[in-house]
Amino acid sequence: MFIQTEPTPNPATLKFLPGRQVMPAGTADFTSPEEADPSPLATRLFGIDGVTGVFLGADFVTVTKQEGRDWQVMKPMVLGAIMEHFTSGQPVIREDAVQGDAAADEEDDEIVAQIKELIDQRVRPVVARDGGDIVYRGFKDGVVYLHMQGSCSGCPSSTMTLKNGIENMLRHFVPEVRLVEAVNG
Repeated sequence: MFIQTEPTPNPATLKFLPGRQVMPAGTADFTSPEEADPSPLATRLFGIDGVTGVFLGADFVTVTKQEGRDWQVMKPMVLGAIMEHFTSGQPVIREDAVQGDAAADEEDDEIVAQIKELIDQRVRPVVARDGGDIVYRGFKDGVVYLHMQGSCSGCPSSTMTLKNGIENMLRHFVPEVRLVEAVNG
């Protein structure tokens, strides 16, 4: 198994591409070992000293390291853990732990549907290339609330991406949008 790595705009994260599907649908973001319980892969990665976050995308794994840690030391351990996981036959996410997105359950009006479509079609693919994801969390009084995950969470350029990129694009296509705000969780 050959696993490629790519840098991300966030120096604390590295994107690992195992050359196979990681998540069959959606994404999963884990920011602590306790949250990682539903994922044998994330649990294995949190077993590496210095790992502070694991994000699982369609065909990649983004790992965030503790400040002061060196990727030269950590990268071989992460590569080994990912390889061990995929050769073990264990699932990436346990079937009994799969949950739906709460935001997807809300009744969409036309504006919300348009916002979600723009995010899914134009924003998410670009953000995924950098090892992250953006999740819609709501729209109220002209403000779109988005949650940034993976390498986008805590990235030095994430505020600029939200304000100059996503906000401008949404305001252009959806005149009802005034602002875009980042939210946690």
